Amino acid sequence: MANTNYQPSLPLGVAILAILIGIVGFFLLIAGVLLLLVGVVGYTIPGFAIFGATIVGGAILTILAIVLLAVAFGLWDRELWALVLSIIVVVLLILGDVVSGSLLSLSGLLLVLLLVYLIAVSRHFR
Repeated sequence: MANTNYQPSLPLGVAILAILIGIVGFFLLIAGVLLLLVGVVGYTIPGFAIFGATIVGGAILTILAIVLLAVAFGLWDRELWALVLSIIVVVLLILGDVVSGSLLSLSGLLLVLLLVYLIAVSRHFR
């Protein structure tokens, strides 16, 4: 009798990407929360009205960090939405390199290789 519960293992490259994205998300979350705290404290002190922009920046950074952490966990759990979101971001970065004329740079070539890799491991996602 065949085992119908077989699930492919997490590819090493996806695990590395998930860990790196998670690390970046973690540090951005810390930075975002710190900016929010500095903005709130600075906003309550007279003469520090410039810190109002810090609150907005901290909120945006915190939201971005939460999205990155969600993608990292999604990639780790082999969720299809996380793979699709990662592919969309890589394609947008490649388009940015095309527009700026730097597709043939090291970063452009790495992005193309990353896109090919993400498509190649798509069978591991559900």
